[in-house]
Order: sequence, then structure tokens, then C-alpha cells
Amino acid sequence: MRKMPEILFDSCALSNFAFSDSLFILKGLYGHSAFITDFVSGEIMHGIQHGYSNLKKIQNSLQEGWIREIALSAKTEKGLFQVLSVSLGLGEASSIAVAKARGFLFACDDKTARREAGLLEVRLTGTIGMLKRAVKTKIVSPKNANGILDKMKACGFYSPVTSL
Repeated sequence: MRKMPEILFDSCALSNFAFSDSLFILKGLYGHSAFITDFVSGEIMHGIQHGYSNLKKIQNSLQEGWIREIALSAKTEKGLFQVLSVSLGLGEASSIAVAKARGFLFACDDKTARREAGLLEVRLTGTIGMLKRAVKTKIVSPKNANGILDKMKACGFYSPVTSL
């Protein structure tokens, strides 16, 4: 089986899978190639502190080690982050900066962040793309994927599609 690319998640895309009890999909797709920035980790912690207990599943994934936390390191990452953080949240800005510098795939559903990433030629995916890939790789059946999508929508995810 082909190794999946290294992927960097923003908090929203990752949260969709946590809220729908389907982080197993991301673990199956990206195994030990999944990352979040320390800024996204902070957003997750903030959500937990505000009562979103399902986000603890993301913390558990970090403790298990299949999602890893990384920080901005290179001068180019920090510089791009500063520019992007004027118009984006810190999680999205840090994720785009790292994805651009390191060649990672960026998982994001936010329209503005996706546009900025696209302008920088950062490879993109989103919740729907990951669900479709999970069906294609037989991690879940089409019926189960649609059920997960329904759970995500019930938790507030705006889906551009009604069915996979």
C-alpha cells in the first residue's frame, strides 16, 4: 500500500472527525503522518476548556502518538506565519506556513484559509475529501461514510454535499 503524505490539520477539520466519533478514519488514512501545529493544539485545548469534551479524543490521539504536534521552526515559516496571521486565525496561519515550508498536505475546510493556501500552492484536502478517500481505500463503506457525514452535519459542519 502506498504511504500517505504527511498531513497537517487545522482544528476545524480535525474536530469534525472527533465530534462524529470517526478519528479512526484519519488514523487509518494517515497513521503516523498526521500533524498539528502547537497553535492548533492550543485551539483544541481552548475548546476543551469551554466544554467541548469530544475534543479530548484529539488529545488522546496526540498521547497515542499517531498525531504529532509540531512548532514553527524555520525563519521562513515564522515570517509567513506573521503575514498570514493578519487575515487568518493563528491555527490556520501556522498550519499553512508549515505546510508550505515542509511540503505537507493541508486539511482545512475554511474558505478563506483554503484560498490563501491555494495562492501559496499548498496542497489541500478537506473533510469531504478525506471521507471520500476513506471510502476509496475501504476504511469505511459508502453507507457508513454518509452516516458519519450526517453526524458531522448534526454537530454543525456545513457540507457542500448531501451524500458521498
